Amino acid sequence: MEQNQLLEGRIRDLAGKAYNNDYATHTEFLAASDLALFYQILRKQGVNPESHQVQGVPFVIYGGREDADRNIIVFLPSYLEKDTFLADEMANGEMIQCLHITPVNKRFSEELSHRDYLGALMNMGIERDKIGDILTSESEAFVFVMADMADLIAKELCRVKHTSVQCEVVAPEHCTLEPKFEELSGSVASLRLDSILAMVYRVSRGKAQEVIQGENVFVDGRVITDDGYNLKPGQRISVRGHGKFIFTGMGSTTKKGRVYANVKRYI
Repeated sequence: MEQNQLLEGRIRDLAGKAYNNDYATHTEFLAASDLALFYQILRKQGVNPESHQVQGVPFVIYGGREDADRNIIVFLPSYLEKDTFLADEMANGEMIQCLHITPVNKRFSEELSHRDYLGALMNMGIERDKIGDILTSESEAFVFVMADMADLIAKELCRVKHTSVQCEVVAPEHCTLEPKFEELSGSVASLRLDSILAMVYRVSRGKAQEVIQGENVFVDGRVITDDGYNLKPGQRISVRGHGKFIFTGMGSTTKKGRVYANVKRYI
């Protein structure tokens, strides 16, 4: 309840400033669960989230790249259209910048993970809401951060785990990495959430139900505690301690009446 009230107050304040002063305002980075809470607040107020307006002020969900996991909510002034804002922001990064991180010496570098980069930033004292998506490969990473922190991080971050690194601040559009997935498919009794989780993580349905009932499963950012919740294509599922995946739909039906479920699991 307290989190609800804090976010609701913050949204009201930012939308009011954008309306009264006619300039853009924005939140810090929000997780998918926070965005789900934001939409819940709008519906409680009788506002259709599809209108993309709060208190008469248009808003944009933006994370530095298309289909970002962590995003900010931007409240736009009267003179700025959504498409114009997005094009300018991707090219110039006034709100969100991108850090391109590479090893100083590739020969002696380790293969670093999302967790390694996040840990290095948190150890610097950077708050989590200042950090957006982190995309990694064997030899580089792109990290989206609030623009007011970009130069400081680029100057101070010199080591990730045991690897010496160098950072360059670049505009978001210069990120060349995409999230990595593995495609999985398996037969399930139904499209119930517990069945899909059991298939994806290779556990029993009983174990999957324990995870769900323990409030560890988020669908499109919303906590789901109903074992029998039926997934829909395109929904994003995050399981605390296990990772996340996208349910892409169902395939053919077996002779025994089971269906094939298809997912893209983040790796």
